[in-house]
Amino acid sequence: MSRTTLIISPAPTANGDLHLGHIAGPFLASDVHARYLRSTGRDALLATGFQDTSTYVVTTAHRLGIPPERLVAQSGEQISSTLTSVGVDVDGYTGDEDRFVTTVLEFMGRLHAAGKFELRTMTFPYSPATGEYLVDGFAKGGCPLCLTEGCAGLCESCGHPISAGDLIDPKSTLDPEEPVELREASVLVLPLERYRERIREHFAEFGSAMRPHMAQTIGQMLSRPLPDYPVTYPTSWGIPAPFPEVPGQRINPNAEPAAWSLYCGLLASERGGTQAADDGLLLTGADTKVVYFLGFDNTYPFAIAALAMLLATDGRYLLPEEFVTNEFYELDNAKFSTSRGHVVWGHDLVAEVPRDLVRFHLAATSPENQRTDFSRSALARVTSSRLVAPWNRIADKVDRLIGSGPLPVSERSRAAAARIAERFAACYELEYFSLTRAADTLTDQLSRLALWPVKPGQEGDYCHEVDTVLRCAAPLLIDLAEKALPDTRIGAGGETMSVVPRVLPRLTGWAG
Repeated sequence: MSRTTLIISPAPTANGDLHLGHIAGPFLASDVHARYLRSTGRDALLATGFQDTSTYVVTTAHRLGIPPERLVAQSGEQISSTLTSVGVDVDGYTGDEDRFVTTVLEFMGRLHAAGKFELRTMTFPYSPATGEYLVDGFAKGGCPLCLTEGCAGLCESCGHPISAGDLIDPKSTLDPEEPVELREASVLVLPLERYRERIREHFAEFGSAMRPHMAQTIGQMLSRPLPDYPVTYPTSWGIPAPFPEVPGQRINPNAEPAAWSLYCGLLASERGGTQAADDGLLLTGADTKVVYFLGFDNTYPFAIAALAMLLATDGRYLLPEEFVTNEFYELDNAKFSTSRGHVVWGHDLVAEVPRDLVRFHLAATSPENQRTDFSRSALARVTSSRLVAPWNRIADKVDRLIGSGPLPVSERSRAAAARIAERFAACYELEYFSLTRAADTLTDQLSRLALWPVKPGQEGDYCHEVDTVLRCAAPLLIDLAEKALPDTRIGAGGETMSVVPRVLPRLTGWAG
């Protein structure tokens, strides 16, 4: 039996619901890959959740005029509901429960006890008015590497880490007019440079699914000494750090991914029936393959810092083997922005448009290697011409064959079905994973079948190839597949000698 694949999509911040930019990025892709693996007889678990320890929770709550705790509670429910509404089937959903905090503190405590952390003096923007150090979402300014404006912690543009003290012209996010000065504070860090060569060796062996932008950025990061990575921050939001060297500090939320991944594995295994004790699913020696689907801007915390933390456990845990990234998905050629009201919420769209159409269009326009764009007019046009019209024409042809089976399937058709499955597999397998090519492949096959003039003697071949295409499309078109197929297994088509035509459901179009 093949290894269990644990698929992890980084938790969105609990400062709002999921918009299409989130869904078109890692969430749809991870769900499709998990469904594909299961359809080919492989074990797959999918985990994500929400993160309430990010400083962006506080800044958003401040802008909305509500307590951060209230924002976390409503966002957690919204995120879970939206994932369900768009058909993302999550096995392990993490939240703000005490069990997660315990996992983080046990993981960090083990590294601290082993002497892996060191006390360092770092510079931070400081607000004399509030007496607060400004870290991550509390501080904004220019990125010292690419000069793009953004917040401290991570640069969304170039993906590199940004120490708050290195921001160009730093300002307070909560009050940009407030005077800010630079002050030093002692924090615990993980010296990443100790692990740079081992990280390089890991990516030389694994990481075949990395897309060019991530591969280029990883190469840049590892070509020079890695900066110390802060494990604690002098701030008042987040998990309290229990270390005596840094009283009153909190765990850096961007230092949580390694521990959070262990927690993902625990929750996913419990729902999936694996029942791995504690972090057993990710212990070295476990029969598990760990895969991340993530936005490009999450490269550093998950592919560099988290990898170093796992290496710091001296072989206790498995290392992630593959990373599949995406770029930003835009709305009418501008970045999604909740604060500006420039947004389409996932749950709103699937309440208006059949979700198979939404999933198909997001796949067809997936921001895999560059920014892509969403518009309602394109959704209506693309789904009508490439999906709804050809599929309904195919269903009409099959209707005329109802009651005439069993129909023989030729050797030629069995070979064609094998080729169809191979074409889809090339899109779904990790090495060349691509939702866009999966949607293109489906478009090509539907067009071919819709235009096929079925001649006497070809009826069985036609139904067989329609069934094959639908099975291969099932990871995307989940509702159509559930209505039309007795199961979603892929790969048995080469043994099919005859078929009995079934009534196929139609797709409902959307005019916009």
